[in-house]
Amino acid sequence: MSRKTTFNLAFAFAIACAMAAPAFAEDEVNVSNGLTLDGAPLALHGFDPVALATLNTVAHGSATHAVLHDGVSYYFASEISAETFKADPARYLPQYGGFCAFAVALGKKLDGDPRFADIMDGKLYLFVNQAVYEKYKADREGTITKAEEMWPTIEHAAVGSL
Repeated sequence: MSRKTTFNLAFAFAIACAMAAPAFAEDEVNVSNGLTLDGAPLALHGFDPVALATLNTVAHGSATHAVLHDGVSYYFASEISAETFKADPARYLPQYGGFCAFAVALGKKLDGDPRFADIMDGKLYLFVNQAVYEKYKADREGTITKAEEMWPTIEHAAVGSL
């Protein structure tokens, strides 16, 4: 095998590996299309997860206050929010990777929109739209119970396979 062929194969393998990491994150965490400046996909549509999880307030984050967590980038409205997140990320992350909790209960992974969120028992849940959010509110506990049962079976499944 020539040096050029070896180089081309190694280069193609490196590109494939580099592309695999974001694809893995996209299957387990609901992320926006495209990559951030740090090369990671963006979670929560760029909204601040600390403001959302503690105040149920939708606050726009900024790339200036970005934190990379498990291969995904989160934006924050302030350095204080970013530092708060770094101290205990699990406390502020939405359940089910930020996918719609109602959809997860049905075995699907649909976009979770931070504008339609609920905090129940200290946990943040997102929903795809107002209509689905209203359906969830009719049986909050039942929906979350079903989602908790379903999530382990779909967590690592590719979005397109569900």
